[in-house]
Amino acid sequence: MLVDTHAHVAFEAFEEDRQEVILRAHASGVGILVEVGIDEASSLAALRLARGHGPIFAAVGVHPHHAADWGPASREVLAGLASDPKVVALGEMGLDYYRDRAPREVQREAFRAQLELASELDLPAIVHTREAWEDCLEEVERLRGRVRGVFHCFSGDVAVAARCVELGFHCSFAGPVTYPPNHALRAAAAAVPDDRLLLETDCPYLAPQARRGRRNEPAFVVHTAEAVARARGGDLEALATSTSRNARALFRIAGD
Repeated sequence: MLVDTHAHVAFEAFEEDRQEVILRAHASGVGILVEVGIDEASSLAALRLARGHGPIFAAVGVHPHHAADWGPASREVLAGLASDPKVVALGEMGLDYYRDRAPREVQREAFRAQLELASELDLPAIVHTREAWEDCLEEVERLRGRVRGVFHCFSGDVAVAARCVELGFHCSFAGPVTYPPNHALRAAAAAVPDDRLLLETDCPYLAPQARRGRRNEPAFVVHTAEAVARARGGDLEALATSTSRNARALFRIAGD
């Protein structure tokens, strides 16, 4: 069994065939999906999807692209959604200095508030970072020992991965680890300790090399798993077992 720890199946890209996509995921050995929100509307949609499917769980949060929408009521909205037992994480949250769709200080304020809420609710944080590693790690450092989580769609090198792990976080790898030029990313995937490694698709984005140019979907996480297993010099079955165990532990999802 594999776990796709970061999917956006509730997005419009899956409007025409969402149920078929979910069935294909299960047929491909994907036993659990974590459906991730990026704003209030998509967080609500993630929770609705999770409520309708036993093996799907939800994360609720405000992506840095939407940080300008963060306000006094946002914390209460997220806390209310997070009270549902199907919500297993807060996020995605973080910093994105590549698109810069919100002022950087506004991004940091929204990120900081969500990290603090994750700490208070004892939920893991799903963190997005793009061209913002230093500031992102600085915000996490503020709550060292009080917040746990995952840097999703990990894009750093071996040294950055070591810092993430030292802060108590997991590193999750997506389709880019399969792209031929990404040797440094595969080296990072090989260096992450067994108990801190996760897999994801980030679908509908970032399809793995074997499916590049197509809409990504949870069933394709197997391609990422194969690439990470090769990078680590192990086999797919062992990797599936360990990463699934890690996902269940981080998100506190019961089962074997």
